[in-house]
Amino acid sequence: MIERAELGAWLRLLSTPGVGRSSARALLRAFGSPQALFDAPASAWRDVVTGAVARALGTPSDKLPTLIETTWRWLHPDTPTPEAPRAVVLLGDAAYPQAWLHIADPPLLVYAQGALHRLSDPSLAIVGSRGATPQGLSNAHAFAQALSTAGLTVVSGLASGIDGAAHEGALMGPGSTIAVVGTGLDRVYPRNHHDLAHRIAQQGLIISEYAPGTPPLAAHFPQRNRLIAGLSLGTLVIEAALPSGSLITARLAMEAGREVFAIPGSIHAPQARGCHALIKQGAKLVACAQDIFDELRWTTASPPTMPALASPDTPPPDADPLLTALGHETMSLEALAARTGWSPQVLNVRLLSLELAGQVARLPGQMFQRLERC
Repeated sequence: MIERAELGAWLRLLSTPGVGRSSARALLRAFGSPQALFDAPASAWRDVVTGAVARALGTPSDKLPTLIETTWRWLHPDTPTPEAPRAVVLLGDAAYPQAWLHIADPPLLVYAQGALHRLSDPSLAIVGSRGATPQGLSNAHAFAQALSTAGLTVVSGLASGIDGAAHEGALMGPGSTIAVVGTGLDRVYPRNHHDLAHRIAQQGLIISEYAPGTPPLAAHFPQRNRLIAGLSLGTLVIEAALPSGSLITARLAMEAGREVFAIPGSIHAPQARGCHALIKQGAKLVACAQDIFDELRWTTASPPTMPALASPDTPPPDADPLLTALGHETMSLEALAARTGWSPQVLNVRLLSLELAGQVARLPGQMFQRLERC
């Protein structure tokens, strides 16, 4: 457990204006630790950083005492929960994952709540659209559950849409999940994921580079994406528009030499365009979890079985004619009427029946999408 003086030195270093992660790493290489840095004369700092940065290092912010106190209280709550312990993981700690040492911009300090050993477990990232379709959410949940069942930890960003569905699916298997967030760990964003974040802390791990009290700022989310990509053996993208944060994560994974996987979709669906772009750039097209296991050469004592995403060229003889007409694209009521020759009244009755059976989803704007079970 980190001592208060050591924590204070780290927070002073990382909160100093003008000291980015690159400068901080250079200072740590030169002095060994933040405490040794601040024990050294200011003249020695100028051998490593500019005069302006050296002056900033010598003038602690008025906000530093509050930052230290808030962080210390978060680490030592009045009513600690043994099943979701809190910790600070530093570069060089035993719990620091080796995978991060091989990315261009590794984190120096990470706040963590939950099972720290998950940081060293083999993992795969799942990312995708916040505005995911029902089929995309179903795919994310099914793939994550299959990966977790096979012993892989699923890493994602706790965002709405694909991220949330992936965390939910992963919690159903022994591999569990890691959520990398862009706020302090005393906050949950989005708010409707409060219960999910609590369950992840209890059954998996939730981590952040940002100190307690940090709000959700737009600049933080691209930064956290490098941690998601860097922690994982590969990244699976399920629905992504052009451009999107998911594509940033995929690019970072490629730059780190990790595998990138993508699920294809309809050529007419905006949510599929990012995945199609990745496949053109060399991402592996996947239709089932086994495709990922094969690429990673991942084996387990009892590998999970998950059928491929259904996309038959010809429907079986007993297929519902409305599902056959709907195909695998989103379609309006008017387009369905034109394709089937049925009246809107008849279609609404049939579609409601299929909705209740979990075979069709009704989307905003009177659009409909066929659902497949992975």
